Amino acid sequence: MVSVGERLSRARVRAFIGRDEELGRFEAALGGDPHAPFAFYVHGPGGIGKSTLLRRLTDRARAAGRPLVELDGRFVERDPADFERAAAAFLDVPGTVLFVDSFEHCQWMESWLWHHFLPRAADGALVVLAGRRAPQPQWATDPAWSGLLHVSELGPFSEDQARGLLAAARIRPELRDPVLRFAGGNPLALSLAAAAGSSGCGREDIWAPSADVLRTLLAGLIGEVPTAAHRRALEVAAQTHSTSEELLTSVLPEEDAHLLFSWLRELPFMESTRRGLHPHDAARETLAADLRWRAPNAFETMRRRLADEYLRILREAPEERVWTVTDELFFLFREGKTLARLRTWSREDEVHDRPLHPDDLDTVLRMAEETEGAASAEIVRYWARRQPQAFSVYRLVDTGRIVAFTARLALAAPPDPQDLAADPVVAAAWRHTEDTAPVGPGEHIGVSRFTVYPERYQIPSRVIDLSSSRAQAEAARARGRAYGFAVFRDAEAWGARVKGTLKDTGARPRVGAYTYGVFGVDWRGIPVEAWIQSFMADADASPAPPGPSPISRVAFDQAVREALAHWRDPATFAACALLRTRLAADLTDAVGELRALLREAVDGLADDPRAVRAREALTAGYFSGAPTQEAAARRLGLPYGTYRRHLRQGLDLLCEALWEQELYGSRER
Repeated sequence: MVSVGERLSRARVRAFIGRDEELGRFEAALGGDPHAPFAFYVHGPGGIGKSTLLRRLTDRARAAGRPLVELDGRFVERDPADFERAAAAFLDVPGTVLFVDSFEHCQWMESWLWHHFLPRAADGALVVLAGRRAPQPQWATDPAWSGLLHVSELGPFSEDQARGLLAAARIRPELRDPVLRFAGGNPLALSLAAAAGSSGCGREDIWAPSADVLRTLLAGLIGEVPTAAHRRALEVAAQTHSTSEELLTSVLPEEDAHLLFSWLRELPFMESTRRGLHPHDAARETLAADLRWRAPNAFETMRRRLADEYLRILREAPEERVWTVTDELFFLFREGKTLARLRTWSREDEVHDRPLHPDDLDTVLRMAEETEGAASAEIVRYWARRQPQAFSVYRLVDTGRIVAFTARLALAAPPDPQDLAADPVVAAAWRHTEDTAPVGPGEHIGVSRFTVYPERYQIPSRVIDLSSSRAQAEAARARGRAYGFAVFRDAEAWGARVKGTLKDTGARPRVGAYTYGVFGVDWRGIPVEAWIQSFMADADASPAPPGPSPISRVAFDQAVREALAHWRDPATFAACALLRTRLAADLTDAVGELRALLREAVDGLADDPRAVRAREALTAGYFSGAPTQEAAARRLGLPYGTYRRHLRQGLDLLCEALWEQELYGSRER
C-alpha cells in the first residue's frame, strides 16, 4: 500500500511548475558533484513559492535517502544555542540536509550562521535557507563562499506557466484573463484565485477575489503592517504606477513620509525603479482589491486625491517632471474600458526613452525601413534634420538595446510648403485643419508622426503608452496648440481603439507601399485636462448615486477641480466640464452664475468652525490671483505641507456640498 506521505509527494510533483534551475543544482549537490554548492539561499516576496520549492527539495532529499532536519524560522528561539541543539544532526550525521524556511524571522543570526555554524557541518551535509530578504551581500561576494553558496531570487511565473496552472486547475477559459490580471505570476495568488474561480461564478460574472482570498493573500504576501499610517502608504502604492517620497508627502501630508517611504522600500515585494517604488503585481492588486472591498469610499477618496496631485503636477511642475504624469494618472483608472483598449502597463518590455542622439540615427533609419519601407525612412531622415528634438529613442532597461523610436512634431501655422511636399501624412493633417477649423496665426498643431517598435509594431505596448503620455503632457503645457494628431498604419484596428477619444479624419495618405490613418482632436473645443478627465469618468465603478445625474461622482469631483483651476479665466472656464452638469442646467448666464456659485460655496464653508482654514486655503489658491499653490501658501504664511492639508480638506468639503446640489438641487432655486 502507498503511504500518505508518498501520495502527498506524488501530488506535489504533479502540481509543481518551473524552478528548473534550482532543482537541477540541488540534484547535482545530492548526487555528490564536487562542483555543486553546499549552501542554497532562496529568497523572494511572500507567496512567490519559496515554501513550495522547499517541500519539493525535501521530497528529493528524502528520496535520495538523506537524513533531514527541517526548521521554521518563525519558531526559532532568539539564542543560537537553541538553534544548534535543534539542528544537531547537521553537525554530527554525515549527509544531513538542513532546511530552514521563513528565515527572515531569524535573520538576526545570519552572521553567526555563516561564521560559526555552517563551517562545522558534517561531511556531505547540505543546507537550504529560504526567506523574504536577500542574504547580506558580503556572503555572496566573499571569495571563500563563492563556490559554496548559490543564491536564487525567485521570480513570478511566466504567463505560459501561469496559464498552465490555471488550465490544470480547470479554470474556465473566460475567467483566466481576469485571474491573471489580478494574480500576475505570483504562485500563491494564482493558486488561491484558481480555487476561488473554480466555483460560484456564472458565465457572465466578472471574476473578483472573495474576502477569504484577500485575507489569505494579505497575510501571505504582505504580512504584518505596523500602523494605520503604514497601511495608508501601502494603499497609495497599490493604486499608483510608481510611488516616490514626494508623492507620499503630497497625498499623506499629516504623516512622516520619509519614514513611510523607507519602510516601503524595504518590503520584499517592492522594487525600486527610476520613477519610484513599484510593488509586485500580486501584492498591488491584492491591496487595491482589499481596500475597494473593505472601504470603497476610502478607495475613491485616495484615488481622487492622487488624481488631483497628478493634475497639479501637470499644470504647475517644471517641464522635465511632467512627461510621464499622464501615464501615472491613467494608471489610476486603468480598469476603464477605453484605457483598457488603448494602453498596456505590461512590464515585459520595460523601456525608457531618451532624446535622439546623432549616433542613434542609423539604427532609427534601419528600423523605419524594416517596418515601413524606404520611402518612410527618407521621411524620418527629413524630420530628424528639421526637428531632431521631436524624436525619442527607447531602450530596454536591462540591456540598453534600442528597440523603438517615436517622433512628435510641432508644426506652426501657416504650413511650410517644404514640409507638405516631403510628407504626405503631415500634408493630410494640414488639409483636415483647413477643411474643418483653420489654424490661426500664433497657433500650431502637434503630430505624433512615428511610433516604430519593430518587435511589437502597431500594437499596444509600453512604447505607445509612454509616447502618448508625452504627447498629452506636451499638449497640456503648450501655448497655442490647436490640434493633436496621431498616425497609425492599421487604421481600422486603431479606429476602434481610439473611438471616443480621437476623431477619424477620414484621411488615408499613402507613403510607399502603405496607407496610414490620421486621427485627431481639436484642443480648442475641449481642453486637454477635460479630455483627460473623460477617462476618469469612464473608469468610475462607484454605485449609482441616490438621485439621477449625467455625470459620475469621480468625474464630478474632477470637474469641480478643473473649474476652480480656471475660475479666474472666464473664456477657459466656459469649456469646463462642470457646465455640462445638472448644477448648471437652469442657469441663464451659465459661466457667470456658476463662477459665482463656486465662490459662494467656498465662502459657505466658513459656517463650519472646523473648515475656516480650509476656506482660506481654497480662497488663496484659486481666487486670490496667486500664480502657484506655493505662492498661495506663502500668502497665508503657512508651510506648504500644512497649506496642502487644508486645501485638500477644503476640496473634499466643497465637492461634497456641490454633489448634494447636483443630486437634489439647491434650496434657493
